[in-house]
Amino acid sequence: MLGLDEVLLIPTGEPPHKALEGDPGAEVRLEMTERAVLGGGSLRVDPLEVEAAARGEGPSFTYRTVEALREREPDREIVLLLGADTAAGLADWRSPERIVATARIGVASRPGVSGDAVSSALAELGAAQGAERVPMPEVGISSSMIRDRVAGGMPIRYLVPQPVVELIEERGLYRA
Repeated sequence: MLGLDEVLLIPTGEPPHKALEGDPGAEVRLEMTERAVLGGGSLRVDPLEVEAAARGEGPSFTYRTVEALREREPDREIVLLLGADTAAGLADWRSPERIVATARIGVASRPGVSGDAVSSALAELGAAQGAERVPMPEVGISSSMIRDRVAGGMPIRYLVPQPVVELIEERGLYRA
């Protein structure tokens, strides 16, 4: 097991990819994340990327985030938790070598992604030894699935925490 003291959830400030249609913006993503972890024990929301976007620092890139965390807390180990689907594509990210040099990688299984694909991608970056599997059930829920269900008028109850369902309904987010 990873032996983590806490898990930081860091909402994207300014996405580096093309804008998503109906994106509610960084501040709303931050609020949704905060609502999602109400009473979450060792889960904590960190506004690092949202604050960087507000200062006009440009797109949120993971290498910048892990380096900022390292600078802020130099004596703390940083573990970047990724789904296997994301980890398998890590080599295509901006400056992935800086990510694996700064953080240990934790990988959770995702439906349809083999462990071999993840191992190969991480080995390409020299991080095969620094990656650790996170033993947990595969979860087939994604943010795009949630947005699609909302746009299609389908329920999302039990797929996201109730305070997030309420925020989406209150603000009319992701409607077609």
